[in-house]
Amino acid sequence: MNFWEYLGSRHQQLLADVYQHASAVFQCMVVATVLGVVLGVVTYRSGWAGNLATTTTATLLTIPSLAMIGLLVPVVGLGVPPTVIALILYGLLPIVRNSIVGLRGVDPSLVDAATGIGMSRLARLLRVELPLAWPPILTGIRVSTQMLMGIAAIAAYASGPGLGNEIFRGIASLGSKNALNQVLAGTLGIIVLALLFDAVYVLIGRLTIPRGIRV
Repeated sequence: MNFWEYLGSRHQQLLADVYQHASAVFQCMVVATVLGVVLGVVTYRSGWAGNLATTTTATLLTIPSLAMIGLLVPVVGLGVPPTVIALILYGLLPIVRNSIVGLRGVDPSLVDAATGIGMSRLARLLRVELPLAWPPILTGIRVSTQMLMGIAAIAAYASGPGLGNEIFRGIASLGSKNALNQVLAGTLGIIVLALLFDAVYVLIGRLTIPRGIRV
């Protein structure tokens, strides 16, 4: 059975794995984005707090994904919980770091002008600082998403959802006639999903970032 015949015979299962993979990454990215931006907002004004947030999330990223999931399984069990926790933790660093860099890069004169017209600190943050910091924040989100697409495949080790199951089934049956097809289908599926997500982020950037800021 060649690769295209394999896809035709397993398309329903593959589509289900694609949906689960995309759904897991998307939902974890939403949570990681909220947490990362909040951490950035809370810490960007303080040098040591910003460094602590960046160093902590960077340390989490140095833990091998297989080890992270293996450590979580005895605590939260198999399946979705260790997958979600691991993906959220791994997705934090680029968002936290870019949020801090973006907020610190806002022109102080613009903040002073907003203060001069009577804006509160919350209003300045929401209407001036965060919109101007949005381009680097969006870049951090894009980087995190690309990382999580690959890391999510490792979740199959703990019975997690997604295309990693296809890859692990192929690895477990090396030597069989469909082993290579399984690994290839899972790998290509992840690559295609990553490209589609990135294209969506490019579109979001074009819709939400003024041309002057993009330039």
